[in-house]
Amino acid sequence: MKINDTKAFGDAIRTRRKELGYTQAYLSECSGLSASFISNLENGKETVEIGKAMRVAQLLALDLTLEVRG
Repeated sequence: MKINDTKAFGDAIRTRRKELGYTQAYLSECSGLSASFISNLENGKETVEIGKAMRVAQLLALDLTLEVRG
């Protein structure tokens, strides 16, 4: 999946969370992050911290890959 903006990233996080049957509250508990952070992340809020976002992706068994365009 190509991620071009925070909305697409949030959608990918939400989709994977639901595939795993996790609630935002459960993911919050496992990650040590607030439920509001998880919600903001899934809604593509641009002020989300990258380190925290990467922690959530890792908990959902998602890899992040950066590639040169072209």
